[in-house]
Amino acid sequence: MTLRELMGSGAPEVQITGLAYSSRSVSEGTLFFCVPGFTSDGHDFARDAVERGAAALVCERPLDLGVPEVVVEDVRAAMGPGAARFYRDPSSELRVVGITGTNGKTTTAFLVRELLEAAGVQTGLLGTVKQVVGGTEEAVERTTPEAIDLQATFRRMLEAGDSACAMEVSSHALAMGRTSGIHFTAKVFTNLTQDHLDFHKTMDAYYLAKRRLFVKDRAWPPSASDEAPEPGSAVVNADDPYGRRLARELGRAVTFGIEAGDYRARDVRFDVSGARFTAETPDGPVELSSRLPGLFNVQNVLAAFATARTMQVEANTAAAALAQAARVPGRFEPVEAGQPFGVLVDYAHTPDSLENVLRAARDLTEGRLHVLFGAGGDRDRGKRPLMGEVATRLADRVIVTSDNPRSEDPEAIVDEIVAGPIAPHVERCVDRRRAIALALEGAEAGDVVVIAGKGHEQGQEFEDGRKEPFDDVALAREALRALEQRG
Repeated sequence: MTLRELMGSGAPEVQITGLAYSSRSVSEGTLFFCVPGFTSDGHDFARDAVERGAAALVCERPLDLGVPEVVVEDVRAAMGPGAARFYRDPSSELRVVGITGTNGKTTTAFLVRELLEAAGVQTGLLGTVKQVVGGTEEAVERTTPEAIDLQATFRRMLEAGDSACAMEVSSHALAMGRTSGIHFTAKVFTNLTQDHLDFHKTMDAYYLAKRRLFVKDRAWPPSASDEAPEPGSAVVNADDPYGRRLARELGRAVTFGIEAGDYRARDVRFDVSGARFTAETPDGPVELSSRLPGLFNVQNVLAAFATARTMQVEANTAAAALAQAARVPGRFEPVEAGQPFGVLVDYAHTPDSLENVLRAARDLTEGRLHVLFGAGGDRDRGKRPLMGEVATRLADRVIVTSDNPRSEDPEAIVDEIVAGPIAPHVERCVDRRRAIALALEGAEAGDVVVIAGKGHEQGQEFEDGRKEPFDDVALAREALRALEQRG
């Protein structure tokens, strides 16, 4: 493919054999996108890219490095459509479902994939926990990959026999244009609660970033006079205030919720096996069951069911698949080792998700409810005392510990979570491994222990990007075995 075919009529007829946004990935014939980043600028690596064989550059200022340059206003904005063209526009063939929201993205994406597969549609997965291409699981580096990686993966999915893809779409990816160039068959909005304000600064900016999945805007921030709804169905949570705002602004959306929506839950019942309820739908009532407990998971189930119906999956097929759908790793995941109390590991790392998980866990608790959690360093500090308040209010025993401290002092993070005099049922233990052991040692028959914040993660992040192996589920099992051996 030529540079002109990729970047428009003003570009020269230079043959392009690959795309890259990191100079380390450049080989002979590569088109290098000089992407400005938070800590480094791709323009500073352009010379290295040329030395490695880059045939041309896409940049925001002239660099005069001896190869053709396409100067654009925004390299990131140009990278998505360019990558889509290079990989022959794979999402025009692949039915892509994009799922955004603060909480529920992972569970909803897993469920959507299950329902499509049950309908005979081989479906890939892109998300926080794992990605699946042609039925093969692959490692994940970030929730939503960069545009070049996304388009390359879509093409691999098609070549491996996938007809659809369920993908999580982060607010960072939307704000940074990573999803530009993707044709979404369906878009899902789960909810919006406080998180990532270190990046977005305000809740309104956070909402506008999420909104970009549903509305194509040619300017950023968007203005009402310069936008148009994206094609494809929009499936929106009508229980969430930002969801209701989005539905109003779109003017057309399929809505779901417990309190309101086109797909609405009534007669919700919970037991040890999960949840059962009646879904009121545009096609009439449907009995649904799921292995996932908690009202927040009822919303996730409704989101997946409504999405599947917009994609012509039969209601009976979807209902049967939901009943069999497995739990998602690190999402309300039980840890069983023969102990007389419950242990649940969950990714909850926002005030809203922690409250949802603790309320769901309370329904399963005969004795005391214990919770262990922390907060990530170098991230939204405003949510820390809010998480402390939620835990102190809803749990009978609270252990505040370290999460991913990154460059911050773990003790200082705990100080901000506790934010004031420590209540009698609140303990501090910065060593997360020791904290897990303490939490389990203090549990008795009929209690439930929630280990929150890291979920599926396999490492703990420290200063200078150092990452040490760490798995809440494995460590909980290890601590339970130690308890059993002590008798």
